[in-house]
Amino acid sequence: MKVVVQRVNQASVTIGDKVINRISEGFLLLLGIEKDDNYDDSLWLVNKIINLRLFSDTELKMNHSILDINGEILVISQFTLHAKIKKGNRPSFVKAAKPDHAKLLYDHFICNLNAILKKDVKSGVFGENMRVKLINNGPVTIVIDTKNQQ
Repeated sequence: MKVVVQRVNQASVTIGDKVINRISEGFLLLLGIEKDDNYDDSLWLVNKIINLRLFSDTELKMNHSILDINGEILVISQFTLHAKIKKGNRPSFVKAAKPDHAKLLYDHFICNLNAILKKDVKSGVFGENMRVKLINNGPVTIVIDTKNQQ
């Protein structure tokens, strides 16, 4: 699994002309799932994200987690994170999980975030064409890949 974590002041996701979810201060997560990803990858990633200290303390040092600030999370499915562009100019998505497998892990990921955060994690609609708006805070953007857990 691969995720882009963006610290935001606010973010929203729109399908068509309708805003389907929005958050204030917290994380916008763009989540990509590979075909060989599993539930262990999902749990590891959830714990890593929940404990990331990306929010400032009173001395403006990144010492607070999403839990510490009671922040919100918006998760967007993003299979294009697994694009390969080594050959040619058209991306290949051969490593991306098939939709049925990806949807199971996407739902599992959100369910585990809900349980730890003890609040509703917002999301887009899996497999839909969405427009995502954000106000990046910092900007602070971190990429995490479960293939690099050392």
